[in-house]
Order: sequence, then structure tokens, then C-alpha cells
Amino acid sequence: MKSLAIALVLSAAFAGMTTPALASDALDNSNIVKTRVELDDGGTLYVFKDGKMAREDRFGRAVYLKKGETLVARDGTKIVAVGNEVARLDALLKEGHNG
Repeated sequence: MKSLAIALVLSAAFAGMTTPALASDALDNSNIVKTRVELDDGGTLYVFKDGKMAREDRFGRAVYLKKGETLVARDGTKIVAVGNEVARLDALLKEGHNG
């Protein structure tokens, strides 16, 4: 009986650890993200295939992107923002997190 309880607890723990990986894989494997750029502030800029952009902060949240805002990539490259696809990115980030 104890071994069955231990097995159930361990399987639940392992299942909980794989959920975040599946959610990030949903974003990485989506066919609408063209490029992913690491930013100097720890965030990430996503460029979609239609040319519009969205920004994720260093905590993994989709954040507002001002039209024409200049972002600095980790390598020092300056990028001018086009579009504000915060809702699209938020949906992709949450994919796989709702049970």
C-alpha cells in the first residue's frame, strides 16, 4: 500500500514538472513565430511571420509594446517595434497551462 501511495505522489510530482516545458514548447513549435530575439533586459522579442512583434518580460509575461519603441537586443542591436501583439503572445504563453 505504501509503495502505491509513493508511486502516485511521484507521478503527480513529475507531471507537475513537465507542464511548464510543454507550454514553452507550444510557443517554440508554433508556426506563426518567425524569429525570437533575446533582449538586454532579460526579456524576449517575438517577431511573427506577418512582421508584427510582441514582447515577453524576464518573468515570462506578455507586456505592452509601444508603437515605434526602440528595443536593444542582447548583442547591442537596436530594433524598432512594429505592432503590439500582446494578446497573441499572451494566448501562446498560456497554451497548455489551463488544465
